[in-house]
Order: sequence, then C-alpha cells, then structure tokens
Amino acid sequence: MAEGERQQPLDSLEEAPPATQNFIIPKKEIHTVPDMGKWKRSQAYADYIGFILTLNEGVKGKKLTFEYKISELNEVHEEKEQAAKQNVSCDEYIPSPCARHCAIEKLLALLNTLDRWIDETPPVDQPSRFGNKAYRTWYAKLDEEAENLVATVVPTHLAAAVPEVAVYLKESVGNSTRIDYGTGHEAAFAAFLCCLCKIGVLRVDDQIAIVFKVFNRYLEVMRKLQKTYRMEPAGSQGVWGLDDFQFLPFIWGSSQLIDHPYLEPRHFVDEKAVNENHKDYMFLECILFITEMKTGPFAEHSNQLWNISAVPSWSKVNQGLIRMYKAECLEKFPVIQHFKFGSLLPIHPVTSG
Repeated sequence: MAEGERQQPLDSLEEAPPATQNFIIPKKEIHTVPDMGKWKRSQAYADYIGFILTLNEGVKGKKLTFEYKISELNEVHEEKEQAAKQNVSCDEYIPSPCARHCAIEKLLALLNTLDRWIDETPPVDQPSRFGNKAYRTWYAKLDEEAENLVATVVPTHLAAAVPEVAVYLKESVGNSTRIDYGTGHEAAFAAFLCCLCKIGVLRVDDQIAIVFKVFNRYLEVMRKLQKTYRMEPAGSQGVWGLDDFQFLPFIWGSSQLIDHPYLEPRHFVDEKAVNENHKDYMFLECILFITEMKTGPFAEHSNQLWNISAVPSWSKVNQGLIRMYKAECLEKFPVIQHFKFGSLLPIHPVTSG
C-alpha cells in the first residue's frame, strides 16, 4: 500500500443498509473544476479509494489461478435444496458465505450475457474504421435490460437498491454517443462492485473472487467490446498515458507480483516471460493485450510502461501506480465530471467515526 494511505475500515464498506434507507438514482455533482474539492472530501471518494486499496491488499502475492473457497461450491447446492424445501428462493437469504458465492456466480452470468449480446450484434459496414455504430445497438440493449440484470444478483429484500446500483453498470461499458471507453468507465464498474458490498450482496472479504473472477471477466468482456466495435480511448494521453483503456488491473496486477520468486518488473517487456505467465497475472495479461493491439517497438507505443519496467521492485511499482491513479484519474476533472453520486456513494463530506 502506498505510504500514508489510510485504508477504509472493512466494516464501513460492507454494512447492509437500514431497511428504511432511501435509495436514489445517482447523478452528476462535479460540474466545474472547483467542484473537485467536494469530490476529494466526499464519502464517495473515501469509500471508493478504500475499496480499491482493500482489494489491492487482498490479491497481494496471489495468482489468478489461486485456489480459494472451493468447498463452498457443494454448500451452495445444499443451501438451494434447503431453500426449495422451505419454498424460499436463494435470493431471499441474508447473504451467508454460500449465498455470496451464489452472487459471484450470478455476476459472472450477468457478464456472460453482455458477452453473448456482442456475438448477437456484429459490427456494421461503415466508412469510418473506428467507433462502429453497432455498439449503439448493443448499448441500447444494456440500457433497457440493466435493472433486470442487476435484479438477478440483488436479493428481493433489497430490490429498492436495484435502480441505483444499475446506473453504475450502465456507466461501466463506455459511452454510446462517442463510442469510446476509458478509466472513468472502468471506475464505474469498481463503483458498481463497491455498491454491492455496501448493500451486503458481496463482502469485502470476498476480495479474491471480486478481483480474480468478477473483475477479470469484466476485463475480458471490455476487451471484446473494444476490439469488436473498434472503440476509441476516452481522454487518452497517447504514448504518455499508462494504457488507452484500463488502469486498475495494472494496480492489482502489480500487487499480485509482489515478492514473486523470479518475475521482476523488467520481465514484463520480455515476450517469452509474458507468454509463459499471462494466465496467472493480470498485469501480464494487460501487456499481452497491448502487444496484440499495437505495432512497433514497445518503448514507443507504451512509453510510461516501458519506464515502469525499470523500477526495481513490484512493491514500488504498486505504490507508484496507486499515486499515479489518484493523480491521473481520480483527481482529473475530465474523468470525474462523469462520476455519479447516490445514497451508496454520496457526495456529502466524509463522516468521521
């Protein structure tokens, strides 16, 4: 974790809301550059960065293929059978570890649905090479179905939260007018997962499954969107940016590699090392995708990453990327002006407790 970072207490991120909570449709609150002060002092900012850092700690030193909580698979089926006998659906449970595993599987099913819709919505012939208009057809389907999709994940006793949480899902897949995608959209998906923790559907101690299963599947779907519809990078800094589309998998991916017995930062520019290890590490999977999408010397098309390969340890890479994420994404008006605030990620100043 970066020096001086205060990690948000876990229980503040995963307390189920009171039954009387008034959920609201999130809306934009950052309209001018001076409004950025409100964002940095907000409960939303504290909860969001706390969530990112908690997940960063949780995946430290672990492979994507890390075995965890596998024993719960059978327990989920047993719990469903008990529910059926009592005429109660799995969705009406107070989330036990088994029901949360159920929620992880339902999130994966949701993402699989988005993936299937890409297959059902092929690119159209058009003069422009980039920004295929078929994306708008795909997005219109998500816009229409988002609340129904989220309702499959959220228990029935929390149904009132669905319209609020669904906004973050819709914001997480790109912009249908510009047909672009960037770190602000990625942040919306992290906010979506954070909201699911705040209402108790997920728990922050499910962090390995949240990153390795759900977020990693989200990345696969986003890469497919980017390739299929030739989406433009939103607010790209060109060769001076870390990546055209993503940032979080570099943070969490560098955490995975901390104290690795032989892979050092210098190895991620080595094609052989990437090919042999990308299935285990998010960072290397990102590098592989970049090399598939771009031509020419790596140092020219990805100069920032090339410079990072000279950093001596993954721990320093991780700390530097957290600082960079805050400076280049969370503290940049062009990104945060699109962020939406509701009852779960509120704009009001952080409450000390």
